Amino acid sequence: MCGIVGYIGHREAYPLIIKGLKRLEYRGYDSAGVVLFDGKDLKLSKTKGKVSDLEERAEKEITLNGNIGIGHTRWATHGVPNDVNSHPHVSNSGNLVIVHNGIIENYEPLKKELIKRGYVFHSDTDTEVLVNLIEEVKKKDNLKLGKAVQVALNQVVGAYAIAVFDRERPTEIIAARLGSPLAIGVGEKEFFIASDASPFIEYTSNAIYLDDEEMAIIRLDKPLKVRKIKDDSLVDPYIQELQMNLEQIEKNGYDHFMLKEIYEQPNVIKDTYRGRLHANEGIIKMAGVEDNLQKFLNAERILIIACGTSWHAGLVAEYILEEFTRIPVEVEYASEFRYRNPIIRPNDVVIAISQSGETADTLAAIKLAKEHGAFVFGVCNVVGSSISRETHAGAYTHAGPEIGVASTKAFTTQITVLTLIALRLAQAKGTMSKSDFHRHLQELELIPAKVQEALQTNEVAKAIAAVYKDAPNCLYLGRGYNFPVALEGALKLKEISYIHAEGYPAAEMKHGPIALIDEQMPVVVIAPKQEHYDKVVSNIQEIKSRSGKIIAVVTQGDEQVKALADHVIEVPYTIDALSPLLTTIPLQLLSYHIAVMRNCNVDQPRNLAKSVTVE
Repeated sequence: MCGIVGYIGHREAYPLIIKGLKRLEYRGYDSAGVVLFDGKDLKLSKTKGKVSDLEERAEKEITLNGNIGIGHTRWATHGVPNDVNSHPHVSNSGNLVIVHNGIIENYEPLKKELIKRGYVFHSDTDTEVLVNLIEEVKKKDNLKLGKAVQVALNQVVGAYAIAVFDRERPTEIIAARLGSPLAIGVGEKEFFIASDASPFIEYTSNAIYLDDEEMAIIRLDKPLKVRKIKDDSLVDPYIQELQMNLEQIEKNGYDHFMLKEIYEQPNVIKDTYRGRLHANEGIIKMAGVEDNLQKFLNAERILIIACGTSWHAGLVAEYILEEFTRIPVEVEYASEFRYRNPIIRPNDVVIAISQSGETADTLAAIKLAKEHGAFVFGVCNVVGSSISRETHAGAYTHAGPEIGVASTKAFTTQITVLTLIALRLAQAKGTMSKSDFHRHLQELELIPAKVQEALQTNEVAKAIAAVYKDAPNCLYLGRGYNFPVALEGALKLKEISYIHAEGYPAAEMKHGPIALIDEQMPVVVIAPKQEHYDKVVSNIQEIKSRSGKIIAVVTQGDEQVKALADHVIEVPYTIDALSPLLTTIPLQLLSYHIAVMRNCNVDQPRNLAKSVTVE
């Protein structure tokens, strides 16, 4: 979950690396470091804290010239965040330097063996072990750096994305990956290395995404080579044209990326169904579904695997898929699924959901499902990501880069894709009437405009946030399609404001949580005018009778809940299955404003990173 940036070419490396690290800070921000090579000496600076702290320190303690460099922003795994544990790490000889994203699981026995051979360690990290292992292999067998990296990586167990530089080979950087993403930007007589393409998007539109167990030998004086780590075979690298642009990764006047991404939802939902949804013609076109339609239609069961917000989108999809297609659906946490010896059958369809396409547990669950013969369909946002390559087929969400750690537009675009899939399958199976099918298509086409209308609740959400910003706890309640929205709303509040919050099905309140209700407890109730409405009203009355404070998300014009609630946020009407696309909007805004009022770091909440690429 760390961020790696590297450069080799004709430009000054330092400003490129610092700018790139700032763009990758959503991947980790407890420490940062940079090393430059000026043709003679390595210039290293690293510190606990953010990239801005590194920038301030580096400009005082090292000269900043050099056309080769690597940098790192860290989310700590082995070793507490401090100056010593920060990357880059240097080998005992002072010749090799490395940055690393991932975990080396067998670092302890490797470290013990290296200590026996005279190596001294200064940090608590597994990364320092790796760089010294590479040095030992290189020295012992008199190998070039690339071969030494390959031999060393065949001895480690775990996950990694690395960039390694040897001062004795000043025109070369070695990059490698297993389980953690790594992209190489290809320019004119220059190369960029990064955990994703955002650090080099303004310099080149061409990128190579390394696959697992691949390493790249990047040289200024020779063509780039990609090799398999296990058997040293050459790989023909595929140069891909980048889909993002610079404007997408800037704040564009918003105070935070999260707020920008909340407001992008009308456009990205439209981008997600553009070319797929033809409401007037009654057609849904999705190549990944059409090419594998029989696998879906023959499925006895659909398994959805995901983590975090994507898991909540999967829960919404469970309701939609079962209602529309009558195919049984189970939703699994990928982190549990991969370890519990699950029953997976060849005629199962597995849908894997991930914003980044790099989530470690989801990737492992995909591989497990494939081993058992299941058909695996991916839903992710990042073109060229690991999940898009590992799955048999899939669909992209077209949300554009999501920089804020707390997912917002990922949730709504995932629901959009999953709804399109459910509708197409319902049409093919004949489990939905033609009139209902057309009604859902037409309503889905209207959703972007209705999301835009829901965003107009911003000032209402802000006023409510001011009342409850100091609440120590909060409950979120929803029924049916909006139960997962309650879970997602609670997660958003926890993630960015550090207020303890829990989501429940509204009817489950009586089975325990009602004991928590008093005049200090705000309860967010998602109560659009749809099925189960009367039962939700009864739940609200139960809360009011115990002096709880009600914040209700309701359909525009609702008077019944308005009379009961302390605060009301109104969203436009839509049909039941699409309501999560609207009811989630005010909950995102509410969490955002509470976090801002509590002086929390909205885009980079403590202890969290955007892409969970390690277990």
